[in-house]
Amino acid sequence: MERDTPLLVVTGPTASGKTARAVEAARILNGEIVSADSRQIYTGMTIGTGKDLDEYGDIPYHLIDICPAGYKYNLFEYIRDCHNAIDDIISRSRLPILCGGTGMYLEAVLKGLKLPEVPENPELRTSLAGNTLDQLKQILSAMKTLHNDTDFDTAKRAIRAIEIQTYYNQHPDEAKLTQPDPLSNTVIIGVDIDRENRRKRIEQRLRLRIDEGMIDEVKGLLASGIAPDDLEYYGLEYKYVTLYLTGKLHYDEMFSGLLTAIHQFAKRQMTWFRGMERRGFQINWIPYDLPSDEFTAKVASLAAPLIAHTI
Repeated sequence: MERDTPLLVVTGPTASGKTARAVEAARILNGEIVSADSRQIYTGMTIGTGKDLDEYGDIPYHLIDICPAGYKYNLFEYIRDCHNAIDDIISRSRLPILCGGTGMYLEAVLKGLKLPEVPENPELRTSLAGNTLDQLKQILSAMKTLHNDTDFDTAKRAIRAIEIQTYYNQHPDEAKLTQPDPLSNTVIIGVDIDRENRRKRIEQRLRLRIDEGMIDEVKGLLASGIAPDDLEYYGLEYKYVTLYLTGKLHYDEMFSGLLTAIHQFAKRQMTWFRGMERRGFQINWIPYDLPSDEFTAKVASLAAPLIAHTI
């Protein structure tokens, strides 16, 4: 992917309706959607991740259902796969539309990061295995400045972050590749939703997903041989439903705990987006409930320079 590759981004917190908005944009801009969701890449994890594939209709999408559940997909792989998808879309004179709420993925692409592939370090993993999350955080904070808590959802994530930083420290030449080279031809659309309506939509969506069979989905993943720890690694729905199915939580505890966790997740997403703005990314916020014709008119106006580069 070239630095001046045209790219439209549609993002926002969970339950803001960004997928539907990205589809509306794709219809009027001859676009294809590239997912920026860290969990929708996994097959079999459909209801819990909110893939809502029917929303896409005839709009092509990329980086959904590309890995088996249980696999530990990482940022290096995402950057590689995202670049390949964008290049493919551009080669057909269509506009790539990056859509999702995983801030780390979005910002990595927008910054033009290039990461070396970091191999596993079994000895290091063994030495870290007995540490608590707080201890792991202290270890990593002694190695680099921490900008967010993304690496500390689980001990496995924290250990992987330490493993990566250790590799960079041992291979300074490769670490230089991680210096950003920001894309120069991008437009970022943020789907803006107020806190009260966001909370209402989150609870409504959670109840709907349970009614649609989310618990049975997780039960099926466990029955297929995926270890409970591996499902808990994915967090949120898969963590809490797995804890319920393995008898560690009662149903009411699962529901209330999960609902709280999703609200907290949405808050962290907004904190990330505000941080992106402070770091120089212009996010054009558009109300979530704006009528479709008004939304697409705004997006078309903002994206006009991008379209000129795809023709």
